[in-house]
Amino acid sequence: MPEAAEATGALRKAAADKGATLVFVRHGGRHGIYSVNGFRYAVPRRADIAEPTARRIIKEVEDR
Repeated sequence: MPEAAEATGALRKAAADKGATLVFVRHGGRHGIYSVNGFRYAVPRRADIAEPTARRIIKEVEDR
């Protein structure tokens, strides 16, 4: 399971590969809300994030 910092780093890299930036928007109840090109993504704020969850979020960023 990747740590939250690793998942955020992977999101930042995926956004940069598309020529965009990952912008922190706000803290939600249990998630951090990030934006890439106007699309918002909820990233769990916990020590470990399940691998399928991390992959799904990164894939969403890559596909948009």
